[in-house]
Amino acid sequence: MTREAILKLLTEVAAGAATPDTALDRLAHLPYEDAGFARIDHHRSLRLGLPEVIYAAGKTPAQVAHIFARMADAGATVLATRATAEHASAVREACPAAQYHAEAAILGLHAAEELDAKPRETSGPLAVVCAGTSDLPVAEEAAVTAEYLGCAVERIFDVGVAGLHRILAQKESLRAARAVIVCAGMEGALPSVVGGLVAAPVIAVPTSVGYGAAFGGVAALLGMLNSCSPNVCVVNIDNGFGAAYVAAMMLRAGQEKTLSNGL
Repeated sequence: MTREAILKLLTEVAAGAATPDTALDRLAHLPYEDAGFARIDHHRSLRLGLPEVIYAAGKTPAQVAHIFARMADAGATVLATRATAEHASAVREACPAAQYHAEAAILGLHAAEELDAKPRETSGPLAVVCAGTSDLPVAEEAAVTAEYLGCAVERIFDVGVAGLHRILAQKESLRAARAVIVCAGMEGALPSVVGGLVAAPVIAVPTSVGYGAAFGGVAALLGMLNSCSPNVCVVNIDNGFGAAYVAAMMLRAGQEKTLSNGL
């Protein structure tokens, strides 16, 4: 349940449109809801400002659909990552408004107030960069996640270091970004290049793209951890979601600081 949803509920009680018992029943599940096979953390958006996200891999379609529906009922933006077409079918049966982003393997549903076409506060811009087309699934996971978390995203794809002129041609877009996510496999050099071009944090995502000695992304991971650009930090292999979540929190924190200073 979001802050906005709680405020709306309290306003309804004050206006007599909802009874205290109704409000109490809805608030009873606020900390978490025990679904038997999962404890759904409805309180996370209040603690962190961003919602809990469902990791669909390893869960049955029925389990994902049940968790998704319960979170949707609580009024939050709902995301399920690493979702298959089978997960999507089950979720959309329970929540027809849910959208499946196949390339990103993400199921998403905007919060009730967003579905009502009320304006959304966005933070950013956030640039999501990937080295090659093979890195697109990880980059799209990052981009789609960030968009559901309220970030304005600019995609800059297929700009790997094998053709350095391609990334240099994007300097203006990169410099406008308040944070940059860079997804790359092979030797993982692209985040260091981007880090040298921008005055913003760069979140590097090693991907499992590459030939034998790439070791499923380990070579890129080690290269990024040893980046000579001091504004580069690194998340786990293929973890576009984690990069987006951290970037969204960075941008929200910066936005809130700006608003509190009256700028």
